[in-house]
Amino acid sequence: MSKSNRRNSATGGTGRWSAKRKAEAVLRLVKGEDLDTLSRQLKVTAATLSEWREVFLANGLAGLKSRDVDGRDEKIAALEKALAETALDLSISRAINVVYERKVGPLAPGKSTP
Repeated sequence: MSKSNRRNSATGGTGRWSAKRKAEAVLRLVKGEDLDTLSRQLKVTAATLSEWREVFLANGLAGLKSRDVDGRDEKIAALEKALAETALDLSISRAINVVYERKVGPLAPGKSTP
């Protein structure tokens, strides 16, 4: 079965399932809900639910993500962290400028931030 066919059968034609939604379904199974009943409620085949359960038990939430984790994920995480740090630095700098301008007066033209 092709990946797109698996996706369509897994979603009951309602679109892709996020890893979070898959995990919620798997947790319902783990808590004891009947496979066939849950399958009908979610409009997902019992085989797909069983597959999600096995993948989740073997690999956790990361296993339910549609795309494979690779080296780019580490790079993306590092870049997101650097961006957040830069945004924080900018926010702190602007706050310092506001305090300075209240106490001393405006900075030289072109040096102040709004």
